[in-house]
Amino acid sequence: MRIRNGFIAAGVVSMFLVSGCGGKGNEVVNYETPIHVSHSLQFLGNKVEAENVEVIEDIITGFMTEHPDVRVSYESIKGTEYYKALRKRELSGNLDDIFVINNDTGLDFTAHGSLLDISELVEKVPFTENMLSQMEFKDGNIYWAPLIVSAFGLYCNRDLLEQYRQQVPKNLEEWEAVCDSFLSKGITPIIANNDISLKTLAIAKGFYPTYKEGNQSDVFQGLNSGEDEVSSYLEDGFSLVKAFCEKGYIDAKQALATEKTSDDLEEFIKAESPFMLTGVWAAGRMKKMEPDFEFQVVPYLVLENGSVLVENPDVCLGVLALGGEKKLAKEFVSYFLKEENLNRFADNQSSFSPLEGKQEPALIEIQPIVKQYKNQISVIGSDSHLRFPLWDITNKLLSGTNVSVLMKRLDERVSKSINTEEVGK
Repeated sequence: MRIRNGFIAAGVVSMFLVSGCGGKGNEVVNYETPIHVSHSLQFLGNKVEAENVEVIEDIITGFMTEHPDVRVSYESIKGTEYYKALRKRELSGNLDDIFVINNDTGLDFTAHGSLLDISELVEKVPFTENMLSQMEFKDGNIYWAPLIVSAFGLYCNRDLLEQYRQQVPKNLEEWEAVCDSFLSKGITPIIANNDISLKTLAIAKGFYPTYKEGNQSDVFQGLNSGEDEVSSYLEDGFSLVKAFCEKGYIDAKQALATEKTSDDLEEFIKAESPFMLTGVWAAGRMKKMEPDFEFQVVPYLVLENGSVLVENPDVCLGVLALGGEKKLAKEFVSYFLKEENLNRFADNQSSFSPLEGKQEPALIEIQPIVKQYKNQISVIGSDSHLRFPLWDITNKLLSGTNVSVLMKRLDERVSKSINTEEVGK
């Protein structure tokens, strides 16, 4: 759905099934259209929440003020349905002028010739070296640019923990002990959603040793060539997730029906469970819901002696290679990549700026995440140096089946992806 004479953010209810262990309603925001419109740009994204849309609207308005003969229409589809719709538009030849992509769709779209090289735009922006390494393809071109660096964390209800004489845990052993304590009292300790919660936990546990040793390049080369199997790195992570489900730390049936950063927040604010696994970007939204308890967000407690932060270059902008407004679309992306716009967009989502200087989110509840981000004790959730769509593949692997069967299925999907897509670094 589009409104041709204004601004649209249409939230589409989504439902993604994570076996074994989804926003809500539509919102339309209209503002004045320029009187004399000579050019139109269509912008498709996945941010539909009012506070996020407000920032996007302001950036669009700023661009239109500088280009009074241009109209920009923004359409948003929420949740996992967004990438389904994006792929359908590409297949049908109906991609928008500018659109949000992730690493997985970026790999596919670049192989299909759907993305325009925006290297000259990126060269003018002080991205961190880490972010630049995530953007650069083997052909030397850059096809998308991240607007934020997202993180994932464990939300802890400090008041509920104190009520039951518990503290915020600092490692895996302590976390499991607290979960056992709540479980013995008939309380399900962890709220998880049907999208990002469990796969990021598995990736944190499974890939951390690789990032700790700093040998990602060699490891990923072996995985990309098919010489090594990804299951050998992720089996520990999926075993941990399965154990959490089997022990009852996570209500599998409830997680199946829980939409990320919406249903999970509604459950957490009831103050019936001490923990929630979701994106750190939801912390600001959680605070605005005015919970009657104090909460804190910490990195994933998957190590015997500490925790791991999962981060991701996120909300990446791509430009349609075959569009009629390529020059203008690039001008819009360049405008969005201005430091003041990126910093405001990142802070609005309790996320990190991808720029040098690393503006830090100010929200006090996520300072443990900020501290670990500084120290770079982290794993990239969907590393672009991997040639296969790990983010998508791991979405579909949790079930009641034993871990060895799950890992075999994972390796088969990776092998199929490598053999059918000649994409990568």
